[in-house]
Amino acid sequence: MTARGTLIPSLLFACLIVIAGQAAPEDAGHPVSMWQIEGNSNRIYLLGSVHVLREQDHPIPTAIEEAYKDAEILIMEVDMDDIDHIEMAALVSEMGVISDGGSLQEYMGQELYAEAREYASQLDIPIAMLGQTEPWLAAITVEQMILFRLGFDPQYGIEVHLSAKAIEDEKEILGFETVREQLESLDGLSPPTQRLLLIQTLKESLNIEEDLDLLISAWRHGDIGFLEETLLAEMQEFPELYQTLVVDRNQVWVEKIINLTTKEDDYLVVVGALHLIGEDGVPALLSAAGINAYQLREPGS
Repeated sequence: MTARGTLIPSLLFACLIVIAGQAAPEDAGHPVSMWQIEGNSNRIYLLGSVHVLREQDHPIPTAIEEAYKDAEILIMEVDMDDIDHIEMAALVSEMGVISDGGSLQEYMGQELYAEAREYASQLDIPIAMLGQTEPWLAAITVEQMILFRLGFDPQYGIEVHLSAKAIEDEKEILGFETVREQLESLDGLSPPTQRLLLIQTLKESLNIEEDLDLLISAWRHGDIGFLEETLLAEMQEFPELYQTLVVDRNQVWVEKIINLTTKEDDYLVVVGALHLIGEDGVPALLSAAGINAYQLREPGS
């Protein structure tokens, strides 16, 4: 089982849960994947994001909507209302498309490419279509194709949902990172890790539907123990991915969040859910810095 995501604003395998189940009327009073900290004179909410949803997966938990209403400023991994999609496409091409005459097959090597081709065949994905992409971009492309087949779309995800509300309400939207920085994190992965990323993406896509029900329930009910035993434990099996895509970014974000505690406005910070669990998670790092982050609950019925 793995963390799953889309290219922007998240990173593949890097810290998120993809899908939330539809709320039931009796689904109340349980924890949610969101924390709160108290600043000197403000509140800061830390939401574990769900990046890709189906239309029928709405409404999202009430606790999230209430945190949004309370916050004056929305902060995400990237500033969603400042993304230039033409520039983003150019960056993806610059970093992820092989332009020196090489190929994905050469990047992977004969044995791993044969394995990738077999998995792709089972998924009905023409691997030749990925022939000029680096392994990290090929992995993201596969992930997106599979999710779209299953009916999931970023337009129904948490970031797009909250960004649309913030634009309508004229709330300020900020980002912790730029699109370039996110892509550089992936493009900077070592060749062996990139190869593993593609193989794992293809392999686990074969049974993605079987994994989702468990993740749906765990995310919606704030089941941190389950998420740590599954998503976190698996990510930690890939040290470079974990260090680059989770730990390093968490450490940078924590410093920024600590700075927010000196402000007057209330903030809703939205990042991938895997960033908020475990001993390297943002709440744990804040606690080590003397700032208590407590997990919130869905209002009782």
